Amino acid sequence: MRVLARTIVPAMMLALGMPAKAADTIRLAVQKTGTFSWELATIREAGLDKEADLSLEVTELASPEAGKIAMRAGNADIMLSDWLWVSRERTLGAKLTFYPYSSALGAVMVPASSPIKTLADLKGRKLGVGGGPIDKSWLLLQARMKQDGLDLKSDATIVYGAPPLIAAKALDGEMDASLNFWNFCAQLEAKGFRRLAGIEEILPKLGAKGAVSAVGYVFDEGWAANHRDAVARFIAMTRKAKQLLVTSDAAWDKIAPLTGATDPAMLKTYRDRYRDGIPRRSINDEEADARVLYRVLAEIGSRDLVGPAAELDPGTFYHAVPGD
Repeated sequence: MRVLARTIVPAMMLALGMPAKAADTIRLAVQKTGTFSWELATIREAGLDKEADLSLEVTELASPEAGKIAMRAGNADIMLSDWLWVSRERTLGAKLTFYPYSSALGAVMVPASSPIKTLADLKGRKLGVGGGPIDKSWLLLQARMKQDGLDLKSDATIVYGAPPLIAAKALDGEMDASLNFWNFCAQLEAKGFRRLAGIEEILPKLGAKGAVSAVGYVFDEGWAANHRDAVARFIAMTRKAKQLLVTSDAAWDKIAPLTGATDPAMLKTYRDRYRDGIPRRSINDEEADARVLYRVLAEIGSRDLVGPAAELDPGTFYHAVPGD
């Protein structure tokens, strides 16, 4: 009778459309205007969350800082941030860990007709910087130019501002060049601006051997240890979504309203730059380059940026995903 019951009950559950067990729930803190929302929309449109047997609870937030607060308060399982913040949090006692999401970085943009042809031509010019004085792309650019004897902080006029403001000022012609987040650079590019140099292009001069994922999925390592299989399925799911966004222009048409693209040219630029930033390297290679760049950032940004640690914390990168 026991054997018969074990056979009949699951069959009845299937016949009635009842799941044998509930899907694993993962709580996500997502910036409403960020690219993570594009990926999640693709996941849901394609049913990849159901395929992975995951229930995604999404809390939309106004800024990355709000996501960090949610993570610290235990109100989110996964958010997007960078390995620099994760390493700093680890030195302060929070055992967070990082898995690559995107290597898309900002760029120095100039008007199409600008006489500025090289980074050295920024000397004596007005440069707008999206973010503040310790923005990572800005620090990396400074470090690279110091190799050529140019101190941008003193040899150029620097204007800091929120990324949308810097993009607007650049369009209005109020500055000679701008350094901004990749999506705002894509907006300018779609409007005819020229990429003087992408930050990814200068990284080899700073010691990196390949494209470095600055942004990644961040979660608590204790939570990940208790939900190892769910984490693996989550990452496999996001890889499928990225692959869909690589191969299908129709998938982009479906998420176009979320991107804020005002015309097909802008959507194409978003699409191309997003695809360029999809991680394709091993975790070991990513971590090795992050260690190199961490030292560069620690030297130029000091404790204000990295905290008390001179080296990237050993547990910063998550290594428990099959195939990595």
